[in-house]
Amino acid sequence: MKKNRFKIGEFLTLLGLLFFSCDAPEMGHHYSEINPQVIAYYAGDEKSIDEFNLEGLDQLIYSFLHLKGTKLSIDNEADSMTLLNVVAQKKKYPKLKVLVSLGGWGGCKTCSDAFSTREGRTAFAISAADIIESYQANGIDLDWEYPGISGFPGHKYQPEDRENFTDLLVQLRKYMKEGDILSFAAGANANEYFKQSIEWDKVMPLVDNVNLMTYDFYGSGSSKTGHHTPLGSDEFEEGSAVSSIKTLINLGVKPKKIIIGSAFYIKTFKNVENTNSGLYQNAISSRSYNQINFDEVKSNFNFHWDSLANAPYAYDSINKIFATFDDHKSIKLKSQYVLDNNLGGIMFWQLMNDKKQNGLLKTMVDKIKPN
Repeated sequence: MKKNRFKIGEFLTLLGLLFFSCDAPEMGHHYSEINPQVIAYYAGDEKSIDEFNLEGLDQLIYSFLHLKGTKLSIDNEADSMTLLNVVAQKKKYPKLKVLVSLGGWGGCKTCSDAFSTREGRTAFAISAADIIESYQANGIDLDWEYPGISGFPGHKYQPEDRENFTDLLVQLRKYMKEGDILSFAAGANANEYFKQSIEWDKVMPLVDNVNLMTYDFYGSGSSKTGHHTPLGSDEFEEGSAVSSIKTLINLGVKPKKIIIGSAFYIKTFKNVENTNSGLYQNAISSRSYNQINFDEVKSNFNFHWDSLANAPYAYDSINKIFATFDDHKSIKLKSQYVLDNNLGGIMFWQLMNDKKQNGLLKTMVDKIKPN
């Protein structure tokens, strides 16, 4: 290492960042020692992907593929054509990597049984490697929600899922090509996931990164309002990105393999009384909006900022509706947190919820990759 030789240069770089940047002063400004990634999930159709500017995006994760027996399968011809066109984006953006993803919320009903045997895990790994190669993709992201604990209502789970997930990754590494990307989406809003779903010491050496789903802290089933995707802070006692990331680091996960999550969708709650602008009030979980659809109703809302949660929220006192979301300011703060703490990057669900021009993705890329 030539640490001493570049000490003055590093200081000047840091000084420049401090002097010229005006975003997120409360979070600090530091030089990132890694090249953080920007990662997008995509659950759109064949043609819509052509309408987005993907400059600065490192990974595009096509969502979702599912199981057929114990093998990874593309559901239909329309999905096949979509995946082909998603992969074709690499011609326009040579630095872009395209991954396929298994599962999703409600999309892994048979995962526990399918991966309960070595034969099943091997068959899956071989089929995944075949799809990656035949479609000229660059890897796979596993979105099993969740191994070993309750996830989607009615989906089977068992304690053995934890060890079986580890061996599933072992088999994938065995059959995937060298250099293929392997990652997984991790739950962030329940301590039981961190303790019961993943063998972190065995899993992390096998994967390139963990996509931490730091959203849905409040949502379906919540009887009170709250921030569904807050960055958080040391003083914020609710679930947040900060608290989840600290938990992972305490479990021995290297920061450079942690990808912070952001939500390109708005969650709303109804029957919310006009107290504290609707925050932390009794409510009924209502619905989700993408950015464009929310623009159609946002004129009824008054917008607020929670400096403790480092998150925005809005309240419609006429219709008694509370809204929680990420916006340009919170995306900048999350991106700055990545830089300050040498995380692996930032990801979001999902691209189709963003505006085609000057959306949250552009804000994210401009902050993570200013040059």
